[in-house]
Amino acid sequence: MSVPATDWKEVVPPDEDARFIGYAEKLQAMQHRRARARAPEKPDRALHAKPNLHALAEFSVLPDLPAHARVGLFAEPASYHAYVRFSNGQGVRQPDRMPDVRGIGIKLLGVPGTKLIPGMQDATTQDFLLIKSASTPFRNADEFVAFVLAGENQALFVPRAIAALGFVRTWQILRGIVPGLAERVRSLATTRYYQPVPSQLGLYAVHFGLWPHASNAPNRARDKRGSSREYLGEELAERLREGPVSYDFRLQHFRDEQRTPIEDASIEWTEAVAPSLTVARLTLPQQDVNNARGRQLSSFVENLSFDPFHTRQDMRPLGNMMRARNHAYRLSTTARGASPEPSGAQPLHDIEKTTT
Repeated sequence: MSVPATDWKEVVPPDEDARFIGYAEKLQAMQHRRARARAPEKPDRALHAKPNLHALAEFSVLPDLPAHARVGLFAEPASYHAYVRFSNGQGVRQPDRMPDVRGIGIKLLGVPGTKLIPGMQDATTQDFLLIKSASTPFRNADEFVAFVLAGENQALFVPRAIAALGFVRTWQILRGIVPGLAERVRSLATTRYYQPVPSQLGLYAVHFGLWPHASNAPNRARDKRGSSREYLGEELAERLREGPVSYDFRLQHFRDEQRTPIEDASIEWTEAVAPSLTVARLTLPQQDVNNARGRQLSSFVENLSFDPFHTRQDMRPLGNMMRARNHAYRLSTTARGASPEPSGAQPLHDIEKTTT
């Protein structure tokens, strides 16, 4: 594999920061409106509100990587304990059979290096957030926020979206959304996940991905699509009672602005243009997520925050969509009173402290 390009760049308009702060405040207001409707419950996450499953995991950086991959977290072979949260993408909690974005948040423990978020520079945790799509229907945060806000009122969604984006662009985005949402997810263990927006990795720009080792569909006994609101979490929980579930963690490197853009999130970085390289392995060991310890873990992880900007300084998120998330995630975390970052490198360290 040839050495990847390093001539990527971000394009940041002078008014962007103020605009993105405004977007974050609008999403926070939406979060509070939903919380009032569910009173007396506290605010949920603005997006990815419903968890499918929480689990313990191990993240192992592989040896003998090429030089352009031995950067940041991947500089040396190492293993990290982790917490994992699988989720649906909507800001409301709906049955798993409904069309939705699926996501995974990964929080590594015991990660060295200075982190980006002010006040959390010395934290020893590192987050990754991925979804089931290799690209988004939205070019940028302006389009994304317009759609999310329009969708708060389903009856007025289309006219509000058209008012914000115009008829042609609204139709283009809807045409891009429908195929991905319509695709049935039968198992989270066999689903590929992507970070469809870039991050820095030293001199390089990359996309992250998770590729499952499991390829077999659920057996008939645990394929509960027609009978359960929670079939995705139930199916994965059953797999984990029987044995481990694992994924390859992969990188795709920037090639050029036309085929692997930094600022346009609607263009997929394809394997033909940017072949993926496995740099680590995420393994969910055999566990019972429904016993007493599993329920305790679930409650603890659900109250954590997962933020793409909670990362090492040499792995900074890039591009328009990521810069907007830098404001939105912080306000959302504050609004729902998320727990502080775990302080230990061992799983259950902070969980056990809260119950002693």
